[in-house]
Formats: sequence, structure tokens, C-alpha cells
Amino acid sequence: MRENDMLEKEEIFSKVLRAGRRTYFFDVRATKADDYYITITESKKFTEEDGSFHFKKHKIYLYKEDFAAFAEILGEMTSYVLNHKGEEVISERHQKDFKKEYASDKTDNDEILPQTSTFTDIEFDDI
Repeated sequence: MRENDMLEKEEIFSKVLRAGRRTYFFDVRATKADDYYITITESKKFTEEDGSFHFKKHKIYLYKEDFAAFAEILGEMTSYVLNHKGEEVISERHQKDFKKEYASDKTDNDEILPQTSTFTDIEFDDI
């Protein structure tokens, strides 16, 4: 098979979702039998102390025979999370620049009182 043919098969259909330090790549690819499957790749950027950076990638291969069950379970899981925790992203509160106004924090002249915190800001990857 020529190199051009391989490149065409690699890029059958793709979508990218950028989400902060993470990027998700959704790609339709072809098997040797020319059937299609999906790869989902998570790429996360890590910055070193010297300013250089690298990416860590994780990939999932999803085949046609699993699409219906995968979509059903994914829909069920996302609905469960949204129904139980809502759409607010709680982890945003732990970001250094997060500022949320609370009605109880306002004074008579509607100034926001400064918030103090006694927690240490860590991420799951730091554990």
C-alpha cells in the first residue's frame, strides 16, 4: 500500500475538543479489512520547572460492535453526574483565579468581601 493511501485512511474523519490543559481527539480510522472504528485520545500538557513542556497521551479504541452499548452507558453516566451534581464545575473553585460572588458576602454597599482559604491547591495528578 502506498504512503498516500495510508495517510488518507488515517484522516477519514476527525474532531478536536480543547478543554484547558487537555485536548481530546476523536478520529475515525479504518481496519485492515477497511471497516471503521473510533479512537479517542486524551492529550494533557505538563509544564516543567524550566518552562519546557511535554504531553501525556491516553487512547481508547472503540469498535462498531460496541457503539450502542458504549453510547448508552456514556449517556447514563453523564445524566447521573448532571442530575446529582448539576452543571457547575466544582473543581473551578480550586483554581487560583476563581472568584465567585455569594449573596451573603455582600455588604450594605454591595462590595464583595475578600475570600480567605485554608486549603492547599492540588490536582489529582499530584497525588
